[in-house]
Amino acid sequence: MIVFNVLVSSMLFSLMAVLFMTFRTFALRCHRYLHAHSSKLHTLEGSHSEEKRPKLEKMSESEFPDTLEGFGYEFNDQGQLRNIKTGEPFEFKVSDDKSFNQKHYEALGELITNHVYKLLETQEGLKRMFIPLNSPENEPRTFVFHTEDALTNQDKLLLLIHGSGVVRAGQWARRLIINDCLDSGTQLPFIKRAKADGYGVIVLNTNDKTKTLDSPEAHTEYVWNKIVKKAQAKHVAIIAHSYGGKCTMDLIVNSGDKTLKQRVFAIALTDSVHSFDHQNTPKSTIAWLQKVCRNWIGSTEPLDTEIKCVRSVDVPRVSAGEYS
Repeated sequence: MIVFNVLVSSMLFSLMAVLFMTFRTFALRCHRYLHAHSSKLHTLEGSHSEEKRPKLEKMSESEFPDTLEGFGYEFNDQGQLRNIKTGEPFEFKVSDDKSFNQKHYEALGELITNHVYKLLETQEGLKRMFIPLNSPENEPRTFVFHTEDALTNQDKLLLLIHGSGVVRAGQWARRLIINDCLDSGTQLPFIKRAKADGYGVIVLNTNDKTKTLDSPEAHTEYVWNKIVKKAQAKHVAIIAHSYGGKCTMDLIVNSGDKTLKQRVFAIALTDSVHSFDHQNTPKSTIAWLQKVCRNWIGSTEPLDTEIKCVRSVDVPRVSAGEYS
């Protein structure tokens, strides 16, 4: 039995290492990009002259296109959003009206959401599962995405939880999708890697609220209790960004599922906004989390350097990588 336990422990830590390696790549790319472009996100001002960028004819808000092509953009082979005519990156400023520019950007963002949904289904073969389960089509409901084997994979299952705001299932950051590329702003690379490593995958959609699932926390708890709890996987890993970390901690503290700690072997966070004090986390749970969880944060220190915790107690915090 002792030999068996050692083998199982070795296997889990090997899987954890693979998971953390994948996640730190996202953390590094995300933080480097956000730092490099913090002064010019949306607009990317200064990267191209005004003369080279033809202004779009201003349209009314009700006339915003319903396709990316209608906005004059498409994703190239590198997953970068580019102007169809000029090949240049996205331009935020299309009018002297700042309010209109923002609404134009948000309308484009909604199409980005649908585009990512389509990629999850057509490129990665994920399926939609509507929740609450068994709810009538004429009642408000949302959905999560999952691989074909998410409920039947007896070994490993990965949960992906985005942050707060406008992002939806499959996205980490809309700004990165629009201003950098799909690989840095979406969860697609994680899904590909997880599938290749034998994981089933469930992609949560915590910001798409309904009457009954009216908060990210409620969405996360529902997915665990009604879907993950019934999945066959013995080992569950979680990757969560920003507010997704808070949702994860709430789930662990409030779920009441005695098998949760037995199944969850790794939790990878980036810039998580959780607080053990505010969430009344028991000491035994904190001790367990400190063994299985790691939080990558923005820092000028080299990648994976341990960062001193500013709170009295927290999970291990490490650098997301030195800015270049």
